[in-house]
Amino acid sequence: QLAPFRPNCRTPLTDLPDPTTVTAAHPPPPPPAMVSNNVLRAAAALVLSACHAPASAYLPAPRVAAPRGAAPFLSHRPSPPASTALHALPRPAAALSSVAAAVKSAGAPGVVAAAAATAGTAYVGKKLLDRGSRKYGEGTVAAEYDAWTQDGILEYYWGEHIHLGYYNAAEMAAGYKKKNFIQAKYDFIDEMMALGGIAAGADGDAKVLDVGCGVGGTSRYLAKALGPGASVTGITLSPNQVARATELAAEQGVPNAHFQVTNALDMTFEDDSFDIVWACESGEHMPDKKAYIDEMMRVLKPGGKFVMATWCQRDDRGRPFDEKEERDLKFLYEEWTHPYFISIEKYAELIDDTKVMSAVTTADWNEQTIASWRHSVWVGVYDPRGFIFKPTKYWKCLKDGYCLERMHRAFDRGLMQYGMFAATKELPPATPAPAAESAEEEYGTYTALVKDLAEGE
Repeated sequence: QLAPFRPNCRTPLTDLPDPTTVTAAHPPPPPPAMVSNNVLRAAAALVLSACHAPASAYLPAPRVAAPRGAAPFLSHRPSPPASTALHALPRPAAALSSVAAAVKSAGAPGVVAAAAATAGTAYVGKKLLDRGSRKYGEGTVAAEYDAWTQDGILEYYWGEHIHLGYYNAAEMAAGYKKKNFIQAKYDFIDEMMALGGIAAGADGDAKVLDVGCGVGGTSRYLAKALGPGASVTGITLSPNQVARATELAAEQGVPNAHFQVTNALDMTFEDDSFDIVWACESGEHMPDKKAYIDEMMRVLKPGGKFVMATWCQRDDRGRPFDEKEERDLKFLYEEWTHPYFISIEKYAELIDDTKVMSAVTTADWNEQTIASWRHSVWVGVYDPRGFIFKPTKYWKCLKDGYCLERMHRAFDRGLMQYGMFAATKELPPATPAPAAESAEEEYGTYTALVKDLAEGE
């Protein structure tokens, strides 16, 4: 049934737009088929009717041959008899009616008990969701990204790019859900390239380092966009990501993109190795932000371009975090294995402190990226195929969806910011040329030379 898809229900490679062909006239293909409103209503009715349906309603009906034209992965069952509650599934009003009748027959004590049970369940569920379950520790970043790569859910919905997308003012005004979720990520890369002054004409033979490359989507995009004369090296802590990135590079015919497991805080590259250092949403996982910045500046060639995108918390030096903000930050740290965040201002200071960079350009792209958080939830609602066949991942998916909403709210109220940075490594000071001799010095030198020649004869 899922033959068009890669194993683990990953996005079909043919659905990923090529940066050289995606234009206004040739937009990327639409996302997979959405679940219809009728199916969503039926699912809601199923939940409601489960409260009151008799046990006989759930006895399996015999399978019969699927009618001609039916989807091959849908088994055909005859409609259940009208006496069963399941017969009312396409009619949510009937299911609601049955639940209301049950509540009425239970009387006031039953209603109170049901309300108490519901409230208790909601309270316990909220407590569990609010508990950070993936705290940062030794090896946790590599382990989590290995797991995300292995189960394929993140790649199914986010495609090859594990970073937020870009939505301009017109797209936000029209409604962010009208934009293709994957295309938003390609637009983000284009905007980040523009911020860093990176283009094929100027950087067609550049050596590029992608720090925190994920499954290599951005590395491959840059390799294609800059041309075959450029070389892109992507680094990550996750062996699974390196394997997947290498596999996709081979399948897409991108020989100038290479990937390796490397610690960004202790890179093995020589000083002044790269013309461009690119870092997109990797700083969040770095336990030593200063070492992170210092290492990137070290491997960047003089005159080279540096561009970085990273989640930041607001600068608390003027206004300290209150108790709720501290609690919210703690959750955001501990749910997705982040050691801590810092502010845009603090990152700029760390870059300046290296003493090798030009004045850094900074920006907060919160308005341009905030739609990504809820958009990523909606694509899962519209198309549940990425996780629905993996029941062991349901709780993890629920936790991720909850964290996405918490992220949206933190960015929406200014607790979090989307930091953008661009700078150029300064060229070393030129060695001064020897000072020219004055006329008198030149005459003295000539006289001395003549004298030496005469004495020598």
